[in-house]
Amino acid sequence: MSFDPKNLPAPVIMPWHGKWPKIHPTAFIAPGAVVIGDVEIGPEAGIWFGVVIRGDVHEIKIGARTNVQDATVVHATQFRAGTYIGDDVTIGHGAVLHACVLKDRCFVGMGATILDEATVETDAMVAAGALLAPNKVVPTGELWAGNPAKKLRDMRPAEIENIAGSATRYVGFAKEYLDLLKG
Repeated sequence: MSFDPKNLPAPVIMPWHGKWPKIHPTAFIAPGAVVIGDVEIGPEAGIWFGVVIRGDVHEIKIGARTNVQDATVVHATQFRAGTYIGDDVTIGHGAVLHACVLKDRCFVGMGATILDEATVETDAMVAAGALLAPNKVVPTGELWAGNPAKKLRDMRPAEIENIAGSATRYVGFAKEYLDLLKG
């Protein structure tokens, strides 16, 4: 059986109230992803299958080399708070990010939820399935887990190094998919 990229659904990229998403040409937007409105996506970022990024009520900014994995939802809070995601961030499958700040080189585990005006600082991690309540801050070098999330422990140096490694690996995956889709 041969593969024809023309048989895949295109990503949905659409404006909202006259604002179109700004997507760097080196970013990978997977087939079936949805990006709406006041959204900026940086160089070599990866927006994977089934992701919804809805910049209809406030802005959303996603930095360079950040990967937003399958089935993640990114939204904001009208008139109050956008969502700001830094460079080299890994966001696991099925996460929900709502009006929050993820600083450079942080990690959000699969199925985690980060709520309004919460912050995950550089080199910090929110575990899979955790719920980070509004206005909470995960400090640099800490791993938070649970519902509601709280500090589980300090991160090990190898875990912090793996955050940057994850971003690098996903840039490579995105390039492979871009090549595949070119046919």
